[in-house]
Amino acid sequence: MPLILGKTENEQKNKLNMSLTLIGGENGHKAKLSRQHTLNKNENDQEDKFEDAYEIIPVASSMNLVSSLEECTTGLYLFLNNRFSEAISLIHPWSKNSIYHALMYSMLMIVRAILTFDPQDIENGISVSKEALKICNNFRKRPRIMTLSYLVNRHGIKAVNDEELHAEVCYAECLILKSSISFIQDDSLLGFFKSSISIGSSYQIYKDCEHVLTLMPKNQCKAHKHLDGGIKFGLGAFNLMLSLVPPKILRLLSVVGYSGNRDLGLALLHESASEPHINYILSVFTLLFYYNYIHVAFGIEKIPSPATENLFLIYLHKFPNCVVLKFFHARFSMLKGNFENAQLKLQECIFTQNEWKQIHHLCYWEIMWCHIFLQNWRQAFHYANLLSQNSKWSKAIYMYSKAILLALLPSDFAKSVSEDISSLFLNVDSLRVKILGNSVPIEKFVAEKGQRYGTTSGWFTAQPLLEFIYAWSGFRVMSKKLELISSWLSIIDRGKDLLQENPNEEYGTDDISLLNLLKGLCLKHLGKYLKAEHYFNRVLQNEKLLKYDHYLVPYTYYELGILHYLNGNYASATKSLDNIKNYKDYSMEARLQFRAHIALEQITKEM
Repeated sequence: MPLILGKTENEQKNKLNMSLTLIGGENGHKAKLSRQHTLNKNENDQEDKFEDAYEIIPVASSMNLVSSLEECTTGLYLFLNNRFSEAISLIHPWSKNSIYHALMYSMLMIVRAILTFDPQDIENGISVSKEALKICNNFRKRPRIMTLSYLVNRHGIKAVNDEELHAEVCYAECLILKSSISFIQDDSLLGFFKSSISIGSSYQIYKDCEHVLTLMPKNQCKAHKHLDGGIKFGLGAFNLMLSLVPPKILRLLSVVGYSGNRDLGLALLHESASEPHINYILSVFTLLFYYNYIHVAFGIEKIPSPATENLFLIYLHKFPNCVVLKFFHARFSMLKGNFENAQLKLQECIFTQNEWKQIHHLCYWEIMWCHIFLQNWRQAFHYANLLSQNSKWSKAIYMYSKAILLALLPSDFAKSVSEDISSLFLNVDSLRVKILGNSVPIEKFVAEKGQRYGTTSGWFTAQPLLEFIYAWSGFRVMSKKLELISSWLSIIDRGKDLLQENPNEEYGTDDISLLNLLKGLCLKHLGKYLKAEHYFNRVLQNEKLLKYDHYLVPYTYYELGILHYLNGNYASATKSLDNIKNYKDYSMEARLQFRAHIALEQITKEM
């Protein structure tokens, strides 16, 4: 479904006129990028303008704190206008001599590594992040025998200069970046613990800098807003992240003594995203990822505040061609149930840029889901096949996606694409990857299911897909489109009828229990709480008869707990959610622990 854009690629390269009005308490400044590569500030102007961006941007011949912030802001604008190579070329020359260039270059390399999942890019990301830490460390206060706040309390605010304070904040952010990329690459438990310790160190630095900043007059520090915004981002992200993690897992991560406040974290991120500073876009992206993915997968079913979407629309207006913002615009449409509109936005996202093709893969994934929700099996298979051929993220997931969709298509279609359903299912296991020396839980889950469906017959053809949708929180995504929920409920009912007409001695109870769980879930989304509770209880009644899918019982307790919560029965909700603690060693266990922790925390807050 290609969209013809208003400008050709060459026109977009040759001229970029963007209104960059930055919100916040300060007046904006006007930024002009000319052939001489000058950035002129005018505090009385209401808009930032990024004009006449040429093919080659000359590298600055000298650099100080203020000019480095200006040039890194220019690099950020290039990135937000999909000019990724130009952003890297502008930032790289000073990345070994400037803390903000080192930080920005590390950020760009890590983003590329996460998108490509290419081993060479991951190695490069780790190398660059380590180098950035060294550069920032060279600018920090010496000797490092006491914290900055202790030093300032003892010797006064003049004991620390601007560059040293900025270096602290950049160093803390580099620690987070290094931990994120190391988490992908390091396959040892020791490496995992080292990452958690680095994050803890980063948090302590942010808290230290926050205290120092309260003692410093705003006009004393150059670029005070960049310090303030960076600290809010760091503390906000840390609080948000830890608020999602159950205390038991926190102890395993060696982050003992820390606790996260979700409301505080979100508030700090909103403040940071609403102010003009070098890290504001990280705050925006963090909020977007949280509300579009984390909240959908782990949060309870309360409608999030529209403040984030309103903030997002402001930035989309400023950067209308930014492929990342376009992607999240499509995701917002999906969460509202506007799947056809979301597909149009995702197709536009694909045709906006070709430099980082891995972003296309993110779009393919979401388009596949739009087609699944709308029950367009052939189109969904097409995008699953594209992902299987082109993306390195999870070959196992893509292979399983192809298999479960092919199961719903006519047999002659499988022949036309030279695919065999059983072979696809059985090949899933060989494509699994390991992180921290362990299997990815969702890949382990689909590999086990692939073995089952590839070696048996007599199962309901839509059953693997229904279970896959549940594993990816698909019913929650569809919950705004009640007619779709009703349509899927009809499919579930047909499956139950078929399984009861042709009982399977080995898997029968497991299969019927799965469909009862999903039927209860659909009824809950349709507001039929009593009927939903009935089907949840039917799963629990068959607990001792289950042979394989033992995850169904704790997950049913979770859904029943959420049902009671939505009904205002907090005591019953808490009881159901507490029952989850009695189960262990089942599929997708960690995910449910996160969900139950968040739900119980919310119930406690409201009681």
